[in-house]
Amino acid sequence: MKTPLLLVGGGGHCKSVMEAAESAGYTILGILDKPEEVGKQVLAYKVIGTDDDIPQYVDKVEFVITVGQIKSCEIRHKIAERIEKAGGRLATIIASDSTVSKYATIGEGTVVLHKCVVNADAIIGKNCIINTMANIEHEVEIGDFCHISTGTMVNGMTKVGHDTFIGSGSVLYNCIEVPSNSIIPAGTILRK
Repeated sequence: MKTPLLLVGGGGHCKSVMEAAESAGYTILGILDKPEEVGKQVLAYKVIGTDDDIPQYVDKVEFVITVGQIKSCEIRHKIAERIEKAGGRLATIIASDSTVSKYATIGEGTVVLHKCVVNADAIIGKNCIINTMANIEHEVEIGDFCHISTGTMVNGMTKVGHDTFIGSGSVLYNCIEVPSNSIIPAGTILRK
């Protein structure tokens, strides 16, 4: 039986992660969010506390950072540091309708949402968001804390540096390197 999850952040990305986690056979204990959200419902789950409550759950759950990442990953970094400092563990979630090669490597805390493909010898770092219908081809390397948005195509042997945001529907050609801390707008075709 899988360890229950505690989701940290109750916005729109949280809703997407809930469905992916449920499809992968996880149970969800609840959500941690801002103090003014405690007691509210997000889909089928309650906000049961705030980030300050992380230490009381470290022996009971695995955590998933469910704050989205548009452009900046600063908040996600801060949450990951709080969880690590408290001794918590981060779950890696792969939606049941995604295809991840047995030869791929997916980092701790990364979420692969619905209908994604991660092909052979791809390496995805820690705490990444691989969003709905993204395609990560063979031998791609994606650094930590990256968001590869919906419908993005990252072609073979491409390297994406840490803390990078790739907007929806982008296409990255083969064998290119995207520096860390990059922001690639939606619909970009990146050839070099």
